[in-house]
Amino acid sequence: MNRASLEKRPAEVAAMFDDVAPKYDIVNDILSMGQTRRWRRIVFDAVGASAGQRVLDLAAGTGTSSEPYADAGIHVVACDFSVGMLRVGKRRRPDIDFIAGDATSLPFADNSFDASTISFGLRNVIDPKKALREMLRVTKPGGKLVVAEFSHPTFAPFRTVYTEYLMRALPAVARKTASNPDAYVYLAESIRAWPDQDNLSAWLTESGWDAVAYRNLSGGIVAVHRAVKPSAAPSPKPAAN
Repeated sequence: MNRASLEKRPAEVAAMFDDVAPKYDIVNDILSMGQTRRWRRIVFDAVGASAGQRVLDLAAGTGTSSEPYADAGIHVVACDFSVGMLRVGKRRRPDIDFIAGDATSLPFADNSFDASTISFGLRNVIDPKKALREMLRVTKPGGKLVVAEFSHPTFAPFRTVYTEYLMRALPAVARKTASNPDAYVYLAESIRAWPDQDNLSAWLTESGWDAVAYRNLSGGIVAVHRAVKPSAAPSPKPAAN
């Protein structure tokens, strides 16, 4: 069984998700105590796409995050680097476009999508800032970005309890339910090492996104970040003397 390291080598991470693909959605529902469905609905509402528009759902895995768009008549492209995840999703939802792709080098033309979104996948990318710039490239001017990611609880005593749950209880539960419990040790470590809400907001701004804001969910366990692609490209900075 594969367990990726926090160096996040793409082949390791992809192989790890291939391992857990068959039961991934079930285990996530158990570990989140059913909250994943609520979080996905909030992300869908934040994207605010309408029928006929095109949405990129990056790190879509088996496509559970893509389904609400397809059900609403929105052309959604589910992109992920785990072929195992994509195969599971395509069997369940053959009507959705599943495309294998690297978040740091997306296989799409500039200005291809009305909105881009990524849920609980940015922290697994080897270069998250490059992925944010790639999503900026493929999103149309004026288009939205919505990023849902595990974050840092805002109430300090709860933050301590939550960290203990991540590092102790989460892997223990995974051993009873998951096909590759070691993968959930990596997931717990990656959540604990991830930057907080304000730092991720700064990454979005640095990557060229405008109107950056976020909303905490479940006390800050998850944060949904929103941003907009500038309508006009910024003027190039003068070269330093």
